[in-house]
Amino acid sequence: MISARQFNQPVLTWFDKHGRKQLPWQQNKTPYRVWVSEIMLQQTQVATVIPYFERFMKRFPTVKKLAKADIDEVLHLWTGLGYYARARNLHKAAKRVVEEYNGQFPETVEALAELPGIGRSTAGAILSIAINKRAAILDGNVKRVLARFHRVVGWTGQAKTQQVLWEIAEHYTPKQRFGDYTQAMMDLGATVCTRSKPACSLCPVAKKCESHLHGEAHLYPEPKPKKQLPVKQTSLVMIVNQHGEVLLNKRPAVGIWGGLWSFPEADTEQAKWVQSLESTLQLKLTKPEIWNPLRHTFSHYHLDITPVKLFLRQSTQQLLEPEQWLWYNLNQPATVGLAAPVKKLIHKLAASL
Repeated sequence: MISARQFNQPVLTWFDKHGRKQLPWQQNKTPYRVWVSEIMLQQTQVATVIPYFERFMKRFPTVKKLAKADIDEVLHLWTGLGYYARARNLHKAAKRVVEEYNGQFPETVEALAELPGIGRSTAGAILSIAINKRAAILDGNVKRVLARFHRVVGWTGQAKTQQVLWEIAEHYTPKQRFGDYTQAMMDLGATVCTRSKPACSLCPVAKKCESHLHGEAHLYPEPKPKKQLPVKQTSLVMIVNQHGEVLLNKRPAVGIWGGLWSFPEADTEQAKWVQSLESTLQLKLTKPEIWNPLRHTFSHYHLDITPVKLFLRQSTQQLLEPEQWLWYNLNQPATVGLAAPVKKLIHKLAASL
């Protein structure tokens, strides 16, 4: 392993000339703003995150505002970003920061990493970028840079491989300009040492990069061992009343689309679930209209969804557990969090009425 300065000084020099410095979360840096941006950027491209971040900051400019918010509004502003556990953890962590730390973020990696949704790398990014405290990071971009630089063997999601990468990351983290170095490593991975077709000719450390010198940059980091995703099936039932409203159900806090609003699900025979819905919700429904299925893919399985449209046969409806059920106005949408395929189907449903 080369000396830390041989690595971090060229990276910082490159950052001074080519690094990104005008992103919204790079202005008026605070632990809160950096934290929200880091959570949003997990498995999500910068261009996608920018408008979400700006809307989120406008509505929740401080951690105290976020802590006081209703989770439905938080999820509503998150709709479309995916991985909704991030939003739920963001809300939970905000409450803890307010309740346990009087609205001030703790200033150690260990304390930050105890908050929901914040791991060691995110904690390091918050501390280094927001308050210029020395802390290493190891997000996806940094893993890729370091794995290529040292030809690190193994999938980066494995504990053994991560341990090696953490040791390298700690070694190269400089003794000053911590925030700039953290941002530089993120930018280097995002704009130069990209997943496919890395621009090695533009890399400030290419001359010492082992995978580049061996012509093997495309082989690192090693991919996750592939496995065939299983396929699950379900039906989403769109019940429309005489006012043009559609019935939504709030999903449990845990599991897929946790805490979001969705259509009632049915995975049994058609005749049985129509009867079950009528009994459970005390509604009288028309004959189902079956739509073409659509596929939604999660990280661990495919979900084939059959949309089913029904109309309410009676003009009055008395819902059980109103906090769990909502008549959603297609013309004046409520500010609630919706799962991505549900949002898509709502648009299609509105066009069909």
